[in-house]
Formats: sequence, C-alpha cells, structure tokens
Amino acid sequence: MLRDALLQFIKEQLKKVEGGEGANIKGLHLFITCPEGEKHLYESAVYFTEPDKFKKEEVQKIADDFAIDLPVDWNLEILFTENPPPEALKIPDVDAFLFIQTKKRSIKKSATAYIKVLNGEAEKEEYTITSEGGKVNIGREKKVQTADGFFRINTIAFPGESNDAANQYVSRQHAHISFDGDSGQFLLYADEGGLPPRNKIKVRSHEGVPVKLQTAGIGHPLQDGDQIILGETALLQFSYSPFEF
Repeated sequence: MLRDALLQFIKEQLKKVEGGEGANIKGLHLFITCPEGEKHLYESAVYFTEPDKFKKEEVQKIADDFAIDLPVDWNLEILFTENPPPEALKIPDVDAFLFIQTKKRSIKKSATAYIKVLNGEAEKEEYTITSEGGKVNIGREKKVQTADGFFRINTIAFPGESNDAANQYVSRQHAHISFDGDSGQFLLYADEGGLPPRNKIKVRSHEGVPVKLQTAGIGHPLQDGDQIILGETALLQFSYSPFEF
C-alpha cells in the first residue's frame, strides 16, 4: 500500500513532463518523514536494502509507460529525514515528500562539517567547514606560490617549520575539499602534490577498506567518521558532528 501511494504520486508528477521534456529532469528526491517505528515499512516499500531496484524496476517503468525520455544519468535519492526541504511536495496519505530536480530547478542543500587533526601539527586542532565556504585547500604552509606564479592559500595548513615529522610528508598542494550541491556531500580531491608517485592520500571509513586517491578531478565522497591520511602519517578525521575535547 505504501509503495502504491508513492508510485501513484510519482506517476502524477512525471505525467506533467510528457512530450519529451523528461530530458530536463536530473533526478528525483524522495524524503521520508515517518516515525522511527514505521521506518522498516517504508524501507521495504522502496527496497531500501536493494540499491536501484525502486529506481529501475518501478520509477523507470512509469517513465517508459508514458514515453518520458529520462536522461541516462538521472538519479533517485531516498532520504529518511525529519526536515524535508520546503521545495518538496507532500505526498498524500503517507509520510513522504517528493522533489523533481531539473536543469533549472534544484534544492539548495547546505551542510556543516568538522575536520580534526589526529596526527601532525596544523595551525588549529579542529576546523569547521561549510557548504557556503568554498574550496578548502589542504597543504604544507599557509601561503605557497604555485608553478604558474599564482598563490595558493591553504585553509588547513601544516607549518613546514614544525618539529612534527608528519608535516614533512604533506605537500604544499596536497588536496582540497569542495561541497557538491547536487549530492549534498563534501568531496575530497587529490591535488598535484597528493598524486602518485608523490605523497599519497588515503581515505578509510570506520567500516571500510582504505581507498587511495589516484586521479585529480575525481572527488571522493566523505562520510561521517572517515579518516584521511596525507603523505606518510599526517592524519585528519572528517565528521558532521563537533568533536568533544
């Protein structure tokens, strides 16, 4: 019953873009606001434990039935939350909201995260970063001149004169973090000095195997609790919650 109610509303909204306009759709965002005791019911309704099944076997079928030509890379985001964005439409009779993202219409997502220095000596023990704050450069020294003559300012800076050995292996242009508005995530990128065969960057989640960043321009989504190794032993921890000292 829950699945039928969700799909019926999605069908009604998708029908409004019949006639080839489906190509303008970038994604569907489903915000579920049910009580904790009913979460398992909604998870079952959207096949939450089977990624992409609800998208490919249910929503895509609706689009195909109505000849709505969705782009190949359209995405479906399902999020359990207490605070759906005001742009989302309430789905009747169920605890859920829907937002259809197009090339001209998107949800303005915002976020705050915290970076704690676990090993190595930076200018501060903890840094607060926000989605509105722009690119966060990470490297040795606060202000460095790049090969093209311009200056780079490292927000998270490891002083070169430090006696901490971990600082020696942090490059002047090691990495940076940027916020991706479409996914609502902070992404970690390797910069010139953090790419092989030079000083490395590895990320390990609290439940996963370390991932090495090998290519510039491809961001790695940061999750709460991720640890980031710069060079040999300089270590940062990423969190969406403030650290307790």
